[in-house]
Amino acid sequence: MSPTSPGTSPGPSLDPAIAARLKRTPDGLVAAIAQQYDTGEVLMLGWMDDEALRRTLTTGRCTYWSRSRREYWVKGDTSGHAQHVKSVALDCDGDTVLVQVDQVGGACHTGDRTCFDAGRLPFPTH
Repeated sequence: MSPTSPGTSPGPSLDPAIAARLKRTPDGLVAAIAQQYDTGEVLMLGWMDDEALRRTLTTGRCTYWSRSRREYWVKGDTSGHAQHVKSVALDCDGDTVLVQVDQVGGACHTGDRTCFDAGRLPFPTH
């Protein structure tokens, strides 16, 4: 199941060998973690369907599916804070994609470098 709207003209599809390995949510999505390729810094989590992953693999720019706007977005097209893809890996379960990128500017929609700088949650230490 793809979240694209009906009537969207299909283009080239994701490689069937890759598509067969994906375990999607009921909405047809897989989680996509963006990580800075040279430092290992975790930048953000986005969502991809088959088409977003195909575009990411073929263009070298991260393309995500916006669950709230129900449309594709290429990171940086409006903000200038682009993600240039260095590598893409699928996790062992097939439900998460790790995209190593060279991040230009902030990765977070707030403009911050990472979406994970809002503060650590308390937990007991041993």
